[in-house]
Amino acid sequence: MSTDEGTPTAALTGPILALTGGERLLAGRYRVEQHIGRGGMAEVHVGTDTRLGRKVAIKLLKSSLANDPTFRMRFRQEAQAASRMTHPTIVRVFDAGEETVLESGGGEAQLPFIVMEFVDGKLLKDLIKDGPMTAQEAGHIVGGILTALEYSHRAGVVHRDIKPGNVMVTRSGQIKVMDFGIARAISDSSATVAQTSVILGTAQYFSPEQAKGETVDLRSDLYSTGVVLFEMLTGRAPFRGDSPIAVAYQHVSERPEVPSRLNPALTEAMDAVVLRSLEKDKARRYQSAEEFRDDVDAVLAGRTPTARLPTVEIQQELFGGADSTPESTVRRLAFDDPGPSGTTSRPPAAWIWAGVVVVAAIVLAVALWVVSIATGGFGADNRTVPNGLAGATSATAEKALTSLDLRALIHEQASSTVQKGVVIRATPGAGTVLTKGDAVTLVVSTGVPQATVPKLEGLSLDAAKQALSEAKLQLGDVTTEHSKDVQQDVVISAAQKSGATVDEGTKVDLTVSDGKVDLPDLTGQTIAAAQSTLTGLGLSADVQQAQNCGTPGDTVIYQGTPAGPVDQGSRIVLQQCSGNSVPTPDPTDTATTPPPAG
Repeated sequence: MSTDEGTPTAALTGPILALTGGERLLAGRYRVEQHIGRGGMAEVHVGTDTRLGRKVAIKLLKSSLANDPTFRMRFRQEAQAASRMTHPTIVRVFDAGEETVLESGGGEAQLPFIVMEFVDGKLLKDLIKDGPMTAQEAGHIVGGILTALEYSHRAGVVHRDIKPGNVMVTRSGQIKVMDFGIARAISDSSATVAQTSVILGTAQYFSPEQAKGETVDLRSDLYSTGVVLFEMLTGRAPFRGDSPIAVAYQHVSERPEVPSRLNPALTEAMDAVVLRSLEKDKARRYQSAEEFRDDVDAVLAGRTPTARLPTVEIQQELFGGADSTPESTVRRLAFDDPGPSGTTSRPPAAWIWAGVVVVAAIVLAVALWVVSIATGGFGADNRTVPNGLAGATSATAEKALTSLDLRALIHEQASSTVQKGVVIRATPGAGTVLTKGDAVTLVVSTGVPQATVPKLEGLSLDAAKQALSEAKLQLGDVTTEHSKDVQQDVVISAAQKSGATVDEGTKVDLTVSDGKVDLPDLTGQTIAAAQSTLTGLGLSADVQQAQNCGTPGDTVIYQGTPAGPVDQGSRIVLQQCSGNSVPTPDPTDTATTPPPAG
């Protein structure tokens, strides 16, 4: 699970030892289990939500942060904002709070914690250690990051700390971004610069405005994403130095190296996209995550992105040479002295023939244009993206593209409206002219988003409703049932087993105890047998002696409560005959009326 960059500090060690020395519950419900990650800001543990019976990740922040009241306020606000963001590319925040823990010296400290969705996968920072990725691999990952940012930016949440340590790739290849809002909670508090630098991680992913302490907006996230893309493609960050200050200075004042110089397999189009995302002036950067992602998709599909390489002078600086480029050569030739102008006048016939040639050229151009519409382009290798991909099954869409010598890139996405296996949309759209072998991205539905049924048995009906709501499920029919050991209004069973995977919004039927048991007719049984029956039902017996009833015996001649449903734990009056003498009435006995004398 996610950890922030850096090394643990002594201030964190005490609380963590106190938590891991034995079983400990946070907030009375989250059991802290094995340790899975560490950073300068926090330690991460696997945990269990004992109330809902689900696996979670628990991030334990530095206790020193809780000493700042501004941080505590911002932390709660940002955690609440992050918890409202539900998207397949964002790690969900379930809960957040503070816990009083014992430090190694015996004192108490406030330990902020965050409870998050547990993700089975690897951190992007670990994948980057294996070396440069292909453009397709890096494009897929950065596309997921940008999709998450597009969603969060629309919700008004700027991440502020995009880096490989905050991005996970699941076993199925899905991208998950985490730690939304935490950076803001810290940067808006009165934490010192030294504390903030630890929390916000290395300066390798700072935007220039962050390095200068200026206002941060969504374009800062896009710059940091550009740094991550650069690192995935080249195997190293664009700026490196002996200290965070040195790196931050480079973000502000130095230009990054052209990625293709470090990885010759990259195209000029990819260079243009990366360099635009790393513009110092945020007004010249990408202005939205969607715009950035569209350019990445264009490069992967072999099309020309909107981004362009820098001017000739900047290119010469970046590429380290002053050789003339084709553009500069054309510019030079265009401004060369054309030589003396001619003075010979042309005969009028030449103008007539020139007019004829122009008309013929226009006619030919129109004819070629008509042919191009019919054939999909002038070149034999041109292909037009067909209509009907959206709404077709994945297999049908792939077959249609293959017949046109186009490649299909499959991206999966959950959808509540499009059936599983059906194409939601295709990029680029229908009518776009591509070259043979180009790729078309098919976004294919994985069906309705899935949810996990929480453990409901043993919860009160109100708690079960809350658990279902948090799991994005609905309460179905509620039926009552007698039970000797389950209290009234407590769930006995659910229609779906705990841990089962179902569609979001599924109704879960519950069986709830009505707090009663079925009392049988005990008359005629021996007192011992009747008492045993009552004990097995969680009931108790009040054995009384009946007088003036005939022959003495040890069988039940009278049962104070009729057979049928009775409250759990009820006390049942049983009478047996003790002889014919008349008993002295017991003024305190109001449980039942004895039978008539025999």
